[in-house]
Amino acid sequence: MADTIPVADPKDTHPYLGGIRLVLGGNVFGWTIDRDRSFSVLDAFYEQGGRMIDTAEGYSNWVPGHKGGESEAIIGEWLESRGVRTEMRIATKTGQGGAPGMLAPEKVRAALQGSLERLRTDYVDLYYAHRDDGTTPLDEVAGVYGEIFAAGQARELGASNYSAERLADVIAAADGLGVRHFTVLQPCYNMVKRDEFEGPLMALCQERGIAALPYYGLAGGFLTGKYSSAGDWEGSSRAHTLDAAVANGGWAILDDLRQKADRIGGTPAQIALAWLNAQPTVAAPLASATSPEQVRELAGTASIIHSD
Repeated sequence: MADTIPVADPKDTHPYLGGIRLVLGGNVFGWTIDRDRSFSVLDAFYEQGGRMIDTAEGYSNWVPGHKGGESEAIIGEWLESRGVRTEMRIATKTGQGGAPGMLAPEKVRAALQGSLERLRTDYVDLYYAHRDDGTTPLDEVAGVYGEIFAAGQARELGASNYSAERLADVIAAADGLGVRHFTVLQPCYNMVKRDEFEGPLMALCQERGIAALPYYGLAGGFLTGKYSSAGDWEGSSRAHTLDAAVANGGWAILDDLRQKADRIGGTPAQIALAWLNAQPTVAAPLASATSPEQVRELAGTASIIHSD
């Protein structure tokens, strides 16, 4: 049986995740940082004890001239050049846009094969359905994911951006087929965006023992405290996410984070991630970094236990 990602006490670590309860987001690789800078970030993450990286076949297809797969290709080259594949846990996804039919079995099989080639490996540690396509029959989705798990091409299965109802339904379909069901969920969840996960979705994760690995753990960088006004991100590619953070009471939350950081000697980012690590079902948050210095700051989350 595969080593399911655990839900651990926030002060603990686990061999699956490495020395720190943090998953490094790979969306920036080949987008906001080039190959060499990506390698320096990956090296720093490894040196800090990080052992899990998240990516997707679609990263970074939103950049003019890109077609997707750029992040996977950089990670694959890094894994091979450093000789650390067996030490690292690699998560990737298919079905980014949730377009009709994207999770059809033949498309999932082909997408996984492309990801394996770019990642220079014969398996991934975690394979997600990136978004529910809403049209492929759920028994077909459950069946093909169960198939790639049974074949050893994916050592664990996950869903991202699923509603509680649809996640429950696809798990029930897998149970009915007698195949491995999704055991990991990647929701959007952070201190300023709580409504999508808290409630029925979190309750389902608790009921079924599903580990959550939330993305946007720092709300697109808002919770790092580097912004002082909305004008700071005008024209940025993350403007929509940052505007949403403000609309959800972000400035007040950030002020509270800054006060806590001053009191205990941490940083707002560290406390925001520690808060996530203390939430029910959360195994570890995702956060991306564009420099080794940022990686070292994020890794410092391990020293903070969030109690309120």
